[in-house]
Amino acid sequence: MSFTDRLVLWLHIGFAIFTIGPLALAISSTPRYIRRREVPILRYLCRITVIFTAASLLVLVFGLVLGQIDHDFAKPWLTAAMTLFVVAIVLLLLVIRDQRRAIKAVETAQPRPAGAAGQGDSAATPTGAAGPESPGSAEAAEGRADAGADSQTGSGAAALAAHVASVERGRIAALGGVVNLIWLVILVLMVWQP
Repeated sequence: MSFTDRLVLWLHIGFAIFTIGPLALAISSTPRYIRRREVPILRYLCRITVIFTAASLLVLVFGLVLGQIDHDFAKPWLTAAMTLFVVAIVLLLLVIRDQRRAIKAVETAQPRPAGAAGQGDSAATPTGAAGPESPGSAEAAEGRADAGADSQTGSGAAALAAHVASVERGRIAALGGVVNLIWLVILVLMVWQP
């Protein structure tokens, strides 16, 4: 084996170790942080997934170069490994889509700050300004009813967003498990070479 062949093999193995490992870890960690509703960490994990998915394509590129050098393309285990790799990339694109949806849903489901919910009510009815028989009290009551309806609508949207985040969490966990299993099958094919 020449130095060039060994260099391509080292690059292939190096990119496999240093891209697929962090990628698997980021995908496996995402459901936990969706459940905890930690948006900054979710954004970071999504960014890691995007970067390492793109970098993992270099594993395929160096594998193709290595297969071309060794004239191994006629072997069925190599074709199976390349096909599984392409399937894994497609599933990773679905994971990235689901991560972005989960981030959006978690942001929507976040509760509003305590001061923001009561600002409209305090401005509409200052303390002691209108008694029960005063002409402004009916308008203040309508304002409070509208604010209550808005908060119910907001809580309904937050509940729906929380449900969407939960669904995305399950999808990411399932797809991440399938992708990790595909990586394991590819590893077995590369070592065993049937």
